[in-house]
Amino acid sequence: MPLTTTKITRMDLPAPNGPELKAARLSAGLSQVEAAELMGYPVQAGSRGGMQSRTWQALESPNDERNMPGPVFALFLLLTHQHPALTLNLRVLDSTPATAP
Repeated sequence: MPLTTTKITRMDLPAPNGPELKAARLSAGLSQVEAAELMGYPVQAGSRGGMQSRTWQALESPNDERNMPGPVFALFLLLTHQHPALTLNLRVLDSTPATAP
């Protein structure tokens, strides 16, 4: 079966500022730890028990110069069903083992 290709169109993927990221997280109903785990950011034990993500805290801070990269934010929006133009579709892969010719 021939491989088909899709033309990729350039997309504008702006990085969110801290308040925009926080608003998207809250809209998704996630805690900072849940959002960090979803996106693969480190999570560690907090000083008062429980878990925390200092990385996510910094990304949401209005006073920190670090921002989540735009493509990572687009993935977060896709995974939380918030992207304004795109959705993820589950693709069912054939689980039949390949045979040697």
